[in-house]
Amino acid sequence: MLVTFITGNEHKVKEARDIFEKFGIEVNHENPGYPEVQGSIEEVAAYGAKYVAEKLQKPIIVDDTGLFIRALNGFPGTYSSYVQETLTNKGIIKLLKDEQDRYAEFRSCIGYCAPKCEPKTFLGTVAGEILSEERGNNGFAYDPLFYVKEYNKTFGELTTGEKDECSHRRKSMEKFAKWYSEQ
Repeated sequence: MLVTFITGNEHKVKEARDIFEKFGIEVNHENPGYPEVQGSIEEVAAYGAKYVAEKLQKPIIVDDTGLFIRALNGFPGTYSSYVQETLTNKGIIKLLKDEQDRYAEFRSCIGYCAPKCEPKTFLGTVAGEILSEERGNNGFAYDPLFYVKEYNKTFGELTTGEKDECSHRRKSMEKFAKWYSEQ
């Protein structure tokens, strides 16, 4: 079995290959880009998958990932990458300065589509909370702020292997891989 992963992130490709290998799925990688519509994480992944599957005329997957903070009504959500580039972690800390509710979720949605088919989506989530200061030098983006109670660490304090074992992306990719291997 073969699927093409559409992403500009090499770490995501490595993670996908590691996960999919257990299911007998080979991963090719391309990055033709695609427009991101405004909407839910599932809508963004479904649209991107359908767009690229039709463009390349082959089965593909895309990953849309976001940080959803309850006290900020789900912000930054699907705008996480843009917010990380503009506000950075310092801006998120500032936005939450007086908030007691620090609950947040990382969500990853794998969108799959084959040409002339409707897309399918697979959602993975990890619950945590946003700290008032960064901890750890591992990972990237929001990882040093995102505290996972079960590990008593932030994603930024976890090793790559530890994070990959519990990540939202692992959960969404495993859901997809189980479904895909049964097709």
